[in-house]
Amino acid sequence: MKSILVVDDSATMRRMVIASLRAVSNIQCSEAGSGLEAIERLALAPVDLIVLDLNMPDIHGIEVLQFVRSHERYQAIPVIVLTTRGDEDSRTVAFAAGASQYLTKPFTPQLLAAQVSTLLDG
Repeated sequence: MKSILVVDDSATMRRMVIASLRAVSNIQCSEAGSGLEAIERLALAPVDLIVLDLNMPDIHGIEVLQFVRSHERYQAIPVIVLTTRGDEDSRTVAFAAGASQYLTKPFTPQLLAAQVSTLLDG
């Protein structure tokens, strides 16, 4: 069973992401409502993939991504950035920080599920 951490400050968005991932077999999802909570959850239990929002009130998603990429224990975890920020600068910064994939909201559940499947199988 693969574990996915869904990080978004909106509980509604976390539920939508998790519902979208029901199409992916053999996964379980956990949630974090902030960047700090995401880092805490990573320390407590390993995950196989992270779906990460950028705009959060405490620690920005880019900072969470930089944390993940700077620690050997977490470096190999694929990170899908899922954000409302569709501008090229945000996309460039996210990929430079180590994002595996970049999707914008609103998103299609099929595309998110396909990206998750590809990254987990790859």
